[in-house]
Amino acid sequence: MPLSAGDVQPALSLWPDLAGGTARLINHSENQTFLVETERRGRFTLRIHRPGYQSRPAIESELAWLTALRRDTDVPIPEPIPGRDGRLLQAFKTPAEKTHLAVLFRFADGIEPAPDNNMCELFRTLGRYAAQLHLHATQWQRPEGFQRPVWRAASILDADGLWGDWRIAPGVDAAIRSVLDRTDSALWRRLSEYGLGEDRFGLIHADMRLGNLLVDGSNVTLIDFDDAGFCWFVYDFAAAISFHETHAAVPGLRSCWIEGYRTMRPLGDEHVEAIDSMVMLRRMALLAWIGSHAETRLAQTHRRGFAAGTAQLAERYLRGALWPK
Repeated sequence: MPLSAGDVQPALSLWPDLAGGTARLINHSENQTFLVETERRGRFTLRIHRPGYQSRPAIESELAWLTALRRDTDVPIPEPIPGRDGRLLQAFKTPAEKTHLAVLFRFADGIEPAPDNNMCELFRTLGRYAAQLHLHATQWQRPEGFQRPVWRAASILDADGLWGDWRIAPGVDAAIRSVLDRTDSALWRRLSEYGLGEDRFGLIHADMRLGNLLVDGSNVTLIDFDDAGFCWFVYDFAAAISFHETHAAVPGLRSCWIEGYRTMRPLGDEHVEAIDSMVMLRRMALLAWIGSHAETRLAQTHRRGFAAGTAQLAERYLRGALWPK
């Protein structure tokens, strides 16, 4: 069950800017996000972390990278606000005495873009953002004790994957299971062949989906680094088309993303060819996520037919390509 405004009221006292503020839930996905409105200081977003998902050191590491990106790049990213004690990460207890971790961000204007056939410029922007983040990650000196998830075949495809087990996701019947078992094996093989070289694997956002973008005119703000971790760089494209992998516009969006990426960082053909595997890997991750997060509106929205759509995508992957060359 999501927390109520009353549950998070004790958290507001941890930030001077929130004095007299009121909170209301605006999103419940991996974490819970509240809009906090104040008379004097304006609006903020308060992120309440899902218990047991990310550890305190992992969240502090996320915030360290986010802070460095705001300092070193021009990618629009929300500003985290320190609490009374100067720390970005805070802990509070609900009236029921349950402890939660929380981070406050200055409110960013914009709305989530809707999937349509006129998103080429948006995906060029996402390609540029991804390349800038990857460049930064390869040059940035990470602080001691830096911890983030590792998104590899094992942590996504295995039964104890970070987002759950795709094998027990809704809609995975015997026929679909057979196709996805073969896809699982093919992914292990192809990802092993692609490898983990420094030119292709490193720290990424890992969740640049439409729900983590705020579009305000020509400005696109990238939010929610909660899943940021170590993965293949081109996985960031796969994340960008999350839940929409079968949309007819995707091949064109792929081209636009690559164009944008290449304006900031080289992307050779070997990496472009790996995109199909990343899209299939992400789709398997989302299938598992829908099963393990059934209480969320996002999972409920996409649940129907998602396993069947994943199997159809997998059949194309096993035949050699998700989209015509």
